[in-house]
Amino acid sequence: MTTIAIIGAGPGLGAAVARRFGREGFDVALVSRSQERVDGLVAELADASVTARGFAADVRDPKALAAALDAASGALGPIEVLQYSPLPHPDFMRPVLETRPDDLIGPIELSVYGPVAAVRQVLPGMRSLGRGTVLLVNGGSAVIPHADRAGTSIAFAAESAYGHLLHDTLADDGIHVGQLIIPGEIIPGHPRKDPDALAEALWGMHRERHGFRHFADDLDS
Repeated sequence: MTTIAIIGAGPGLGAAVARRFGREGFDVALVSRSQERVDGLVAELADASVTARGFAADVRDPKALAAALDAASGALGPIEVLQYSPLPHPDFMRPVLETRPDDLIGPIELSVYGPVAAVRQVLPGMRSLGRGTVLLVNGGSAVIPHADRAGTSIAFAAESAYGHLLHDTLADDGIHVGQLIIPGEIIPGHPRKDPDALAEALWGMHRERHGFRHFADDLDS
């Protein structure tokens, strides 16, 4: 059995990715701050014949996140695919001239410390499998900084750099690292930004394993 861990799992993109990978035989580990939320998603996925377990952790707490992923691999087996896609808090999106040093703590914890902790936790299991995929999901400010969203623009840029370094460094180990940029909001019913369409894009990135950065839609859309 193989496992995908979805960090920042919710009823939209996270649930869609769980269903898509579940159809391919993956077990699913759902990680969110709320145990109640992931338990609800587990029940919904069971109705779709997807095996899932929920684990509570705040991604801004590296030790808690590592413990949740350790518990997930213990319950479901080594994690072959890691998706890191927690939503930034609205407070992270202050105008650049109103952004103080303390305002960057949260964004950096979410977009740098979190993925570093998650990758370090799952990497030994991927190496033992001889394969793995890390999928980073970011907004458009990861590519074009937005003056009214300074915190996420700065932190997403750092996350992008980390991901690109991993992409180059881990390729020879059979571990693919890719980033999906979703400009604007996830929109149900949109041909490219509906949760199911995005889940299909992420599945394609895992299967095709080429290039680092992919775009769900045009940046100006």
